[in-house]
Amino acid sequence: MSTGDPMIHELLSQRRSPYAFDPQRPVSAEDLAALFEAARWTMSSYNAQPWRYIVGVRGRSQEVWEKILSVLVEPNQVWAKNAPVLVLSAIEHAFEHNGEENKAAQHDLGAASASLTFEATSRGISVHQMIGIVPQAASDAFAELGSLEPFTAIAIGYPGDDSVVPAPYAERQKKPRVRKTVDELIIGGNI
Repeated sequence: MSTGDPMIHELLSQRRSPYAFDPQRPVSAEDLAALFEAARWTMSSYNAQPWRYIVGVRGRSQEVWEKILSVLVEPNQVWAKNAPVLVLSAIEHAFEHNGEENKAAQHDLGAASASLTFEATSRGISVHQMIGIVPQAASDAFAELGSLEPFTAIAIGYPGDDSVVPAPYAERQKKPRVRKTVDELIIGGNI
């Protein structure tokens, strides 16, 4: 099976996860509301919507922004400190409707964050999702998490000049985007 490179929506192929964010260019509250509205409309198992976000915006919710930055692993702090928006993502492990374990919670958070990313890309805004957080530090820093598991973080902003990050990060973001072929991803059956 060889499918070549079929046409996909251009925003999917344009999406990048930069390390260099413009620290001087804020993201408007209107744009942020649209990103989280896109996440809100994402499909989820039993429509449970098990994802939750804590949003820190430099200058508008500075203390929250600083706390999110502090719970990132150190290599992520090096570059994420320039992002005007930092988000802590968490998941609810139990279904609200019956209290049973939601085995799709991580998947559903990923889908919601992908929807957020797609909307951001459509607005010229960049998103860098990261698993590199210190979960216990996040739980300690944010009492509002309660039983939610802090799971990922997201940096949101506009692309910046490579000079705002150390050379290894600047070089990493210059590398061409490489993806496995569809043939490598489909391991049974065919299209």
